[in-house]
Amino acid sequence: MKILSFLFALLLVVFHGAAGFVKSPGPFIRCGYRGTFCFPGACPRGNTHLGICRSGQSCCKWL
Repeated sequence: MKILSFLFALLLVVFHGAAGFVKSPGPFIRCGYRGTFCFPGACPRGNTHLGICRSGQSCCKWL
């Protein structure tokens, strides 16, 4: 009976630890919603650069 409870606890720890590992999103970010937009080249003055869109353009955010 002690072995059964030990195995249950071990499985619980293993599955709990595995839940934290997810695939990384990659080098590109989702852009084009909530005040963000893709722009060729550098972001226009007054906008913040967030990253790179899938098209290779700059992802900018309106301030």
